Amino acid sequence: MAIYSYKGLTSTGKEVKDNVTAEGLSQAKQRLKSMGIMLIEIEEQKSSTKSKTVSTGFTFGQAVSSEELALMTRQLATLIKAKVQIVEAFSALMDQTENPRFQVILSEIRQKVNEGSSLAQALADYPKTFNNVYVNMVEAGEASGTLEVVLLRLADFTEAQVKLARKIKGSMTYPVIMMVVGTVMISIIFIFVIPKITKIFISMKKALPIQTEICIWISDFLTNWWWGVIIGMIISWNLFKRWKASPKGRSKWDRFLLKAPIIAEIVMMINVSRFCSTLATLLNSGVPILVSMNIVKNLIGNVHMQKAVAESRDAVKEGGSLSTPLVKSGLFPPMVTHMVRLGEKSGELETMLEIVAENYEDQVDSKLSGLTSTLEPIMMVVMGVVVAFVVFSVVVPMMELNSIR
Repeated sequence: MAIYSYKGLTSTGKEVKDNVTAEGLSQAKQRLKSMGIMLIEIEEQKSSTKSKTVSTGFTFGQAVSSEELALMTRQLATLIKAKVQIVEAFSALMDQTENPRFQVILSEIRQKVNEGSSLAQALADYPKTFNNVYVNMVEAGEASGTLEVVLLRLADFTEAQVKLARKIKGSMTYPVIMMVVGTVMISIIFIFVIPKITKIFISMKKALPIQTEICIWISDFLTNWWWGVIIGMIISWNLFKRWKASPKGRSKWDRFLLKAPIIAEIVMMINVSRFCSTLATLLNSGVPILVSMNIVKNLIGNVHMQKAVAESRDAVKEGGSLSTPLVKSGLFPPMVTHMVRLGEKSGELETMLEIVAENYEDQVDSKLSGLTSTLEPIMMVVMGVVVAFVVFSVVVPMMELNSIR
């Protein structure tokens, strides 16, 4: 079943644009005719797997969110568990989603499966929507005949990742809003308030305190060069992103994140939680450990922790221990490496990884809440110091002016 985008006229002459699903072009035309629509043009929607556009009409189409992917996975698992054929399941999923881009992708996956492709092969054609973890787990589920079980695990895993991302964003929302509002307010003071007071200071014809001179200089600079400040910030941000994208820059930045006050522990916990939960999910789904380690390595955001995982994979490949390179790196907490070692010896590695993942997910929640509580007073103090500096710079000359009078 494909999706067709059409433009036509109703019986009253009103122009309509919409989509219709059908097995083929002739069926789509027949459906529109039965709806009383006189067709002007019709075209099949096809997704683009290499760009962020859809080739026929969806320019810069709406991306598929993690929430939509998690919901689709849960629905697909439920349908397959109910013995619904995959082709029919995808037809139902197409009707459930409201995202036009996702509808097109699901339609094409359905068509490929109907033509004899495996589900994993069909999903692999859309790497921006279905990552390596997703594809490899589906492939393992198809091979073992436990696809519905694997999909339920995938749904749990995807929902957990969405939950973590929401917590991170939520914990940073308030500090960012405070920073933006504070910056705007201080800028207004320097650009609009200080220049008016400066005229009074000039009329005094007296030497001003150094802090007042600095305050006036900042005000003059922002008033005359505000556009340069904005351009400079944009250029600086782009240069920083380019530097961070380079191998040397990313290595230094990731090393800084692992040593930075307040955030270093959170960065470590998030990466450890992602490592343990993803590896446990993959191993439980029947994905070979070497393939699982390679996937997990690519999902960890810190290059230094990536290197440790890559060395662990190489050690396992050569018949060694998974935990030894993790211990040598010094980047994984002793509790993690100890549990991994116990899991290897007892043959319960997946269970141990799940325990560590759950423990660190709870710790991440606690640390993120603490981060907000820590950043709030720090930002209040910084803003208070700036405001106090401005007030002191203005009040001292004013007091001198009053004493002269």
